[in-house]
Amino acid sequence: MSFYAAKKAVVNLIPGRLVRIFAAPYVAGDSLEKALAVADRLYQEKGIHTTLDVLGEAETTEAKVRGAVDAYLRALESVKSRPYCTISIKPGHWGYYVSPDLCRRNIEEMAAACQAAGRGLTVDMEDTDVTDFTIQLYRDLKPKYPILGTVLQSRLYRTEKDLDAFDGLRANIRMVIGIYNVPAPVAMTKKREMKEAMLKESLTLLERGHYVCFGTHDNEYIRKAWKAFKDKGIPKDRYEFQMLLGVPRDNIIKELRDAGETVRLYVPFANDWDDAIAYLRRRMLESPSMAALVIKNLFWRHH
Repeated sequence: MSFYAAKKAVVNLIPGRLVRIFAAPYVAGDSLEKALAVADRLYQEKGIHTTLDVLGEAETTEAKVRGAVDAYLRALESVKSRPYCTISIKPGHWGYYVSPDLCRRNIEEMAAACQAAGRGLTVDMEDTDVTDFTIQLYRDLKPKYPILGTVLQSRLYRTEKDLDAFDGLRANIRMVIGIYNVPAPVAMTKKREMKEAMLKESLTLLERGHYVCFGTHDNEYIRKAWKAFKDKGIPKDRYEFQMLLGVPRDNIIKELRDAGETVRLYVPFANDWDDAIAYLRRRMLESPSMAALVIKNLFWRHH
């Protein structure tokens, strides 16, 4: 058994109710209203922007996909009056595994609604079976809907070449290392290598006229990127720094905000706690510190 498989087995053994209790800071709550309250407080108290995500797994029925789309359209109605909020969606949640054509129609419906409302929409990147679809979808829709953004994962060796797909689009790209377990030779296996690639690819995107959302919790690489952007004279309205709700990075966030930089937190919320627990398990696999927090609390609770 690989190390990743062993870690996944351990994470899956943790009861869902305990995952919910101890990892709840990573989820805004179980309703749109709770997510909006978090977004409002972050902006009003700290000047932090947000992107809202309705948690859900890859759906395989049209009825559940439609339910996800309708939940997002309801969220957009509230976000219309909140210029500090954008929305993030996943192709798997929006029908890709039912039919790629259905997924495309649904995402275009949402893109049109967001464009009319003047609110950003990011199509998240999922596992490698959806990469080609997501990039082609973005190439097709971005000229019609300028508010549209997407995501690239630096751990994939292909990403350096994928940058060429966005030439001429004035794209909005969230650069992350990615959380999906992709083995060599398709992907890098060392975190530092992924982060160096992420920084390099972010600079390439900026040099080509795109907007970059630099997504990491690594203070070293936040500072490296920040310095590199300033050294190259990149205006502050051409990039932002993104992080996840619940990850304790108050000091660096305050430093960035005090310097007039844009910081945006990814704020997921659940209409069903099963979806939230699945999300939290994925985050625990990605973040040893989060898993350690849960295990520590489990130990404390039983002794």
